[in-house]
Amino acid sequence: MARGDQLSRQWKIISYLSASRRGKQVSELAHDLDCHPRTVYRDLEALQQAGFPLIAEKFDNKSLWGILDTFKNQTPIPLSITELMALYFSRGMLGTLKGTVFHDSLESFLQKVQATLPDESLGYIEEIEKAYLVSNRPLKEYGKFKERLDILNQALISKQFVSIDYFTMSKQEKTSRQVAPYRILFVDGTFYLIGMCSLRNDIRIFALDRIENISIMQQNYEVPDDFSAEELLKTSFGVFVGGDAVHVKVRFLKDCAGYISEKNWHPSQEITEEEDGSIIFKATVAGLDDVKFWIMKWGASAIVLEPESLKNEILLEAEKILKQYQK
Repeated sequence: MARGDQLSRQWKIISYLSASRRGKQVSELAHDLDCHPRTVYRDLEALQQAGFPLIAEKFDNKSLWGILDTFKNQTPIPLSITELMALYFSRGMLGTLKGTVFHDSLESFLQKVQATLPDESLGYIEEIEKAYLVSNRPLKEYGKFKERLDILNQALISKQFVSIDYFTMSKQEKTSRQVAPYRILFVDGTFYLIGMCSLRNDIRIFALDRIENISIMQQNYEVPDDFSAEELLKTSFGVFVGGDAVHVKVRFLKDCAGYISEKNWHPSQEITEEEDGSIIFKATVAGLDDVKFWIMKWGASAIVLEPESLKNEILLEAEKILKQYQK
């Protein structure tokens, strides 16, 4: 059995017991978890050995498992054990953002929580940290974006324009712009600013990496009532927005079909299985740049069927790659 499955099941046991006032029988837990009672007994024993305050008490000739009330009432901060577990788990997930206000503020909050807990409860917290590991490697040095994020946060709250110098990668040029910040977006390891650009007189998305010389202006703005970042990004495959909606159809061979099927890559996706084990992936997206790079990452296991323009673009890229290796 995978270690992740066991931890997931034990997390659910803690959640069920924490939510139950009277406690739970092992048979009830086994039914809820769709596993054998022996498995539940092993998990309960493992959780006790790890330091979780689980007890079994007799009631109406039934053995009911629960969490010690003394633990529930030990902290002045009204947090349950599962809420504490979730907080420490989220700290691991935000580890990639070390050096930013998001990670550092959560770290500061957790330190304050620890300061309110008695010594015996701190032991439980240490076990929580040992039980769950989130392995996220920082893709960038996010600490260097701290000043830019702080300025953008301030501008968002006060609804003031920002002045930026922005380097456009595709055109390899730098331009000065005034932007009304609407939303900060974090996608695939990168922070983005969504805002109304006065230079283009349209909503644009700016990678925080390529923003330079940012400052807050005195000019205020109002976010339109009909603006929705979710709706803006609805048809995008990554962060590309704008452009006509394009229907994409791709065959993924058997060797990677399982990886494609197990994830939700786009809200509009449709996946059908073929007799030979391959799958057909369909989606309607705005623009082809992001989806092109995604398809190419699967190499020869991805074959574009529609549209013809995307097929030709990937064929051209493949020819360039071949020439590079033939030099």
